[in-house]
Amino acid sequence: MAGLEVRGLKVKVGKALVLKGVDLAVRPGEIHALMGPNGSGKSTLAYTVLGREGYEVEEGEILLDGERITELPTHERAKKGLFLGFQEPPAIPGVRMSSFLIALHNKRTGQEDDLFKLTNPRFLARLRELVRRVGLPDSVLQREVNVGFSGGEKKRSELLQALVLEPKYLILDEPDSGLDVDGVRTVASILREQAERGAGILLITHYTRMFSFLQPDRISVLYNGRIVASGGMELAEEIDREGYQGLVEKLGG
Repeated sequence: MAGLEVRGLKVKVGKALVLKGVDLAVRPGEIHALMGPNGSGKSTLAYTVLGREGYEVEEGEILLDGERITELPTHERAKKGLFLGFQEPPAIPGVRMSSFLIALHNKRTGQEDDLFKLTNPRFLARLRELVRRVGLPDSVLQREVNVGFSGGEKKRSELLQALVLEPKYLILDEPDSGLDVDGVRTVASILREQAERGAGILLITHYTRMFSFLQPDRISVLYNGRIVASGGMELAEEIDREGYQGLVEKLGG
């Protein structure tokens, strides 16, 4: 079945069981928002799906378009079309943004003999177009990756990477963090375009402010390592009214 799925996922970080049996699916062309308070396990789920070290799957499985990928290393999952936008994107000192993005493009198109060589001159014009699309100046291409970037610039930088890679599924951990209202509007517009081209999007967030620009197809609430509720925009409205604790109490949790 097409989609990114986790089934019965139980995950330990160190000695702590963080995810306690999570079932969740993201279909192609779908925007699925994952909400929950701090410490509920949202980032743990994202890291586990990408295969980050230190996140031990005790039980359950991860499927990508019907293929089990639970045991695959991170780079193999990425090659199959997964992309993770970090909550706190890392800096890469010594690597210029232009070189990094050219390498991503060459990797995606199979031109790996010289990753940092621009093999398609037209791509540079396309790259400048994408830089402006995410709201960054052309000068960012001469800077080192995320070095000295503001929080909002880091989020735009990761979105730029996703546009270059064109992944099948995007997992974005708080993509609105550090952005002003114009930045949130830009991110929402780009995510809508990505969904329209058929990409599945798992949008991880604490708050509903992005939903005024981008209404998700589905919302799930992760609380204390479990999915406690799923629904549409009515669920977001209930969270705004009740808060997470109030919602869980209302559900009898």
